[in-house]
Amino acid sequence: MFTTGLGFLLFVLAAFRLTRLFVFDKITAFIRAPFHEEMEESEPDGSVVTYIQIKGTGLRYWIGELLSCYWCSGIWCSGLLIGLYYIWPEGTEVLISILAIAGAAGIIETLVGRLMNGA
Repeated sequence: MFTTGLGFLLFVLAAFRLTRLFVFDKITAFIRAPFHEEMEESEPDGSVVTYIQIKGTGLRYWIGELLSCYWCSGIWCSGLLIGLYYIWPEGTEVLISILAIAGAAGIIETLVGRLMNGA
């Protein structure tokens, strides 16, 4: 599976992007919605802070915790990618390539944005 350093890097970038997709991205908010409620509070300086409240008990609460934890979700996303790779290597290579390219692009965009803003 990880026959080269490049193969390992592609898996790392793909797991990074898939994890961010589930935990943070707006496009997958519908997946988190049954498990999370977003709450907003106004700070004294006028800024708004958004935080989540996990819904339910038992399995629903456990999934909510999982989807709110980047580290926890990262383990499951990594396992999912590796499992899929063992079951269907050809198709999973395409998925890993797409996720890895998107992950690298996201990292580059963040770095360029910080350089352009002088932060």
